Amino acid sequence: MTIDSGHQTNRPPSRSALSSPIFRDYFIATSFATLGVWIARFLIGWSVWELTLSPFWVGVTSAILLAPTFLLSPIFGVISDRIDPRGGVVITALLNTLICITIALLFFFDAINLTALLASALAFGCVTAAHHPMRLALVPKILSRHLLPSGIGMTAIVFNVSRIIGPALGAGIISIANVGVAYALSALCFSGTLTFLLRVPRVAPAARDRSISLLSDMLAGFRFIRQAPLVRLVLLMTLTNGLVGRSVLELLPAISGKLTSGSAQNLAILTGVAGAGSIIGGLIVSRQRGDLARISRLVLIALLISSAALLPLLSLNSLGWLIGIISLCSLAMTVIGTGCQALIQMMIDDQYRGRVMSIWTVVSMGSPAIGALMIGSLAEWFGLIPTLVGLAALALAFSLNLTRQRRRFANI
Repeated sequence: MTIDSGHQTNRPPSRSALSSPIFRDYFIATSFATLGVWIARFLIGWSVWELTLSPFWVGVTSAILLAPTFLLSPIFGVISDRIDPRGGVVITALLNTLICITIALLFFFDAINLTALLASALAFGCVTAAHHPMRLALVPKILSRHLLPSGIGMTAIVFNVSRIIGPALGAGIISIANVGVAYALSALCFSGTLTFLLRVPRVAPAARDRSISLLSDMLAGFRFIRQAPLVRLVLLMTLTNGLVGRSVLELLPAISGKLTSGSAQNLAILTGVAGAGSIIGGLIVSRQRGDLARISRLVLIALLISSAALLPLLSLNSLGWLIGIISLCSLAMTVIGTGCQALIQMMIDDQYRGRVMSIWTVVSMGSPAIGALMIGSLAEWFGLIPTLVGLAALALAFSLNLTRQRRRFANI
């Protein structure tokens, strides 16, 4: 087991990752890429709906977009530890550009069909599964340790802003032009990513025994996690956040329907305040330095807040109260997610980074889907609000137990 135990002995001159010229290029590149991803995801779902008018096929498409992350991310995590991750990110940006150009051409030539859209969704999902480990392995190679929380917080802000702007931009282009033009815009975003990524210097992969097989390397990554109690602790924090806090955001349409009039306007308001809360959460993490003890304390406080904030749902069911609860949960959720990513990035070295971060990605992205399914199933028996409050109480108790282990971060 290898843990990076370096400390900053001098006060860093800046706490902003944008003080690094290399990161500025990467930040612009990832801003283009994230916007392109959210435009493309919206367009693929919209195109399937417009072609089939079937909720079933829209659901299948969403599953196809997500499934490769669970199946392939650990494999690409091993690969990202073997290669220059900057080169890997360049390849994923190029592939996404080609996918979007292909779909745009199919629309322009009126040759689009369901099979082509599903195949495009699968290709896009596979590229996404490769992109996450490469991206997560690259950032610590271009940022010093004390700037990592800032860089991770800033990318979280970009993610949440793009999640709102991307679909709106895609819908706007469709309304004034057509779907093919919207896909072309997504391709343009990914090509913009390439422009700035190519300005980021190449980075050397970690030294390793090239005779070791892919499977052996993957198993070594799992052994590393098993032998690293603090990494497991952060994964537990991430899992708790996903099963409860982030699942609440996945279930916003149902929560809005149960506790308010269920109108589209109310849902839009709640979605907007959730996005605003996420942006503020990203800002909070972006102002942190590379202090493991402080960031772990911030994450655990956010876990307690996100769990406790749901408890009043049994008695407070007006839109005004719900706005406050959802914004607070969304803020805390983002602090937990970005804080946990920063903790793991600072605790591990390059030898295992891609493999460990690929497992973190699976937990981070998979737990909200599992949580939403679990809450939805239990709600059929006990009702949505009692289920949410009950799980929030369990999460609060579990989070209180995790706080007892926080002091261990100060010893690294």
